[in-house]
Amino acid sequence: MSSTAAFALPPPGPGWRLRASDLLYTRRGLLLLALLGPPLLWFGVVYLGALLALLANAFFGLDDFTGQVVREFTLKNFVALLEPANLDSARRTITMAIAVTIACTVLGFPLAYFMARHASGWRKALLYIAVMLPLWSSYLVRLYAWKLLLAKEGAISWLAAQLHATWLLDALLATPGIGGPSLSFSSFGTFCVFVYMWLPFMVLPIMAAIERIPGSLVEASGDLGASPATTFRRVILPLAMPGVAAGSIFTFSLTLGDYIIPQVIGDSTLYIGQIVYRQQGVAGNIPFAAAFSLVPIVVIGVYLWLAKRQGAFDAL
Repeated sequence: MSSTAAFALPPPGPGWRLRASDLLYTRRGLLLLALLGPPLLWFGVVYLGALLALLANAFFGLDDFTGQVVREFTLKNFVALLEPANLDSARRTITMAIAVTIACTVLGFPLAYFMARHASGWRKALLYIAVMLPLWSSYLVRLYAWKLLLAKEGAISWLAAQLHATWLLDALLATPGIGGPSLSFSSFGTFCVFVYMWLPFMVLPIMAAIERIPGSLVEASGDLGASPATTFRRVILPLAMPGVAAGSIFTFSLTLGDYIIPQVIGDSTLYIGQIVYRQQGVAGNIPFAAAFSLVPIVVIGVYLWLAKRQGAFDAL
């Protein structure tokens, strides 16, 4: 029995899983690195790497004879951005993005307020579905459906004829700057489709911001003698502004970078996205396309800075 005890195996130590668990538990920094390391690595290599490559290509040139990219430092692409046609496209795109953001705010705020403060039960669920339902269908399906609605022989023209409002539609189409041969070939039609596409992205952040407003603040405002209009203007609207700013990030940036809607709906005027697409895909001028694509990046960066000052990221 003594010889058997002498040759007994030592008890097994803790497995590698238990040791790894103890190590991660005692060193929280290592656990955080293990969790965030892979996504940060992916973000740094793929996303930031692509942006740096884009920035580098903007300082290259294009050989006029061979059409090949010449990897020599030059600023001629940025000088070309100052040409009147390119400045006009940038101005048109930024103006459209601002107009779409304002329209989505005006249309989305009442709906978001009603959903947050008055709707409940099945009514609120139904409104949720109504807001989210367009996002469940294909982007292109919705776009071409609007092209049919806005066509000269489409449903909107037919409805205007039935209501004897053809004169109003003709006056709209004859307005310089927003009109055209038909709604599907006008800047106003492009604006309407943009608003329809991005409206849900404005409604949901505003509703989330309004739902965070304590009801006691509204009751206290009424107890102190404020009218409903004063309560809305002095209490609800300032506290809902982070939601408006958060929604505007989506509507502004999505409009600024979209090139499919202006290509399908609208006249022959160009937006930034269309120019970048044509220069890169048709003309093969990657350096100029890279330089022009930096314009919306800079504009969105400034816009994000302004939105952050309004507390937009608190409502995301």
